[in-house]
Amino acid sequence: MKVMRNTVVAVSLILLSAPLISGQDLSKYRSFSLRTSLVALSKQVGPYSHWTTLIHQRPAVIQELTFWSLSASRAPVGGVSQILFSFYNGELYRMVVTYDRDATEGLTDDDMVQAISARYGTATRLYPEINLPTNDVNASTNMVIARWEDSQNSVNLLASSNENPLRLAVVSKRLDAQAKAAIIESDNLEKREAPQMDIGRQKKETDELEVARQINLKIFRP
Repeated sequence: MKVMRNTVVAVSLILLSAPLISGQDLSKYRSFSLRTSLVALSKQVGPYSHWTTLIHQRPAVIQELTFWSLSASRAPVGGVSQILFSFYNGELYRMVVTYDRDATEGLTDDDMVQAISARYGTATRLYPEINLPTNDVNASTNMVIARWEDSQNSVNLLASSNENPLRLAVVSKRLDAQAKAAIIESDNLEKREAPQMDIGRQKKETDELEVARQINLKIFRP
């Protein structure tokens, strides 16, 4: 009875903390919208609750903003502990929501699908693996429990594992495809340019060492 009661309470909290979105808009998660600029979203989450990381600069700028959803007591707000926002040339193309383990404890896959379907409509149940390029190497591959999608966007419920709690990925299909292509090209550029960069780095280190040697030759006394 305790487990059932906790499950009902947890599902209710998720539903209450994420009100229905008019027209089942798959481009939104709560108050956040895909294609928002990095500047606008930084202002939206506030100056003290996020960290921005530059992932790639060429051929496109790929950035990630990590937002910690915590209350004054350091407890997750509305069952969400973190949201990872990904940007392609300054435009939001993916949101990965990480749910707090305590908020989803005891919930089955069906419970989660039912709760999320209240916002996004009927889900497609499926179990492929999808790749989410991210700086978290432990979360590069995720099993999809269910998917909600239209021609422009998709929402994916990602299974939990021993390392990772339940997560929800909200994705712009067009921007995500462009970002993935840019990330692949960036990796290829780095591989092609690595030998020349190593030569340049070694020359710089040698030049700096020679400068230090010349200075020390003049001032060193045994």
